[in-house]
Amino acid sequence: LHVRSRRQRQMCIRDRIAELEVLSLFKHDSSQEGIKIHKNASPALVAAAQRLHEKGLTDQRDGGYLTSLGHDAVESVQLLQNILKAPQPA
Repeated sequence: LHVRSRRQRQMCIRDRIAELEVLSLFKHDSSQEGIKIHKNASPALVAAAQRLHEKGLTDQRDGGYLTSLGHDAVESVQLLQNILKAPQPA
């Protein structure tokens, strides 16, 4: 890969990780609780919250509440976290 495309791919990966981090802040079993990403949070988290809103996963640019698509995404994030935390057979 060219250096430029590798750099773009790395930035894309960092963006997705930040989005996963924001999604993991939501409680998957409650539709009554939202989150707020404050302006003084890390720029990566602020931008991730905005992207999630643009993708239709949240109802506010700074977090807010999950949409139905957002609830599906959070359930998937929780499932992935549980899989990755599971002890590996010897």
